[in-house]
Amino acid sequence: MSGPAGPVFCMGGGGFTMEPGRPELDAYILSLASVARPRILFLPTASGDPQDQIVRFGRVFGSWPCRPRILSLFHLDELEEPLDRLILSQDIVYVGGGSMRNLLALWRAHGVAELLLQANRRGTVLAGLSAGAMCWMDGGVSTSSGRPEPIDGLGLVPGTLSVHARQQPERGVVYREAIRSGRLSDGWTADDYAGLLFVDGVLEEAVACREGAGVVQIQRRRDGELVETPLPVRRLEPVTSEQVDDAVLRHTGESSHGGMDVRDELRLVRRIRDRAIAGRGRSAARARRAS
Repeated sequence: MSGPAGPVFCMGGGGFTMEPGRPELDAYILSLASVARPRILFLPTASGDPQDQIVRFGRVFGSWPCRPRILSLFHLDELEEPLDRLILSQDIVYVGGGSMRNLLALWRAHGVAELLLQANRRGTVLAGLSAGAMCWMDGGVSTSSGRPEPIDGLGLVPGTLSVHARQQPERGVVYREAIRSGRLSDGWTADDYAGLLFVDGVLEEAVACREGAGVVQIQRRRDGELVETPLPVRRLEPVTSEQVDDAVLRHTGESSHGGMDVRDELRLVRRIRDRAIAGRGRSAARARRAS
């Protein structure tokens, strides 16, 4: 398998499934796509396709400048197109949280895991939170069996990840011991409302949409002791629901598809993307000065 080509964004927790009205992380995901009105596919597999996640996804992304779809692996008989065509045609795939063990088992049973890796090699952005974040890594810490335990991931991104760091500290205890023993490789912990962007398998930046949300790098020394390094985290600029609603409503009924005018779609997505690119540039400059 060749290395990753598309961005991979891993959130410790947050996004539309956790707290409505804080769209910064979701806007950031949208900004990573290379097209103005991206196709975005939501996979709620890890939680068994819960209706509340599906409704929240539709409520947020249904009014944003994108083309949202939902894939239920529990209702593949209702799919109107081949599974591979659906997945490989997406610009973004967004994976919800839940059981990482069940998620990977279902993906592998239906051939979804390989399709997602193939999509990323073609440039599709892969994103997710909690189990949907750790699944892309070499491994993480899952509570699928009730108590935290190390688990292997797909290995698309080198390194490991433990989520909900500040919110569920018991995960961190197991994670650190797994790295110390060699069960898991070096990696990161991420709080809720914080995320890590990987490009070509390399960490490009850490971002957060809430004050105090952090990311810590954890590395094992040769003597078995751990070195923990808090990473610089860029605070995302607020992107309010009103900003999106205003752009949508301004041309409701005036365009051929009854929604936002294409020119406004382009302006909104470019504004969000430009903010992200400018912020990444500032982070890189600070890193160069620090070194």
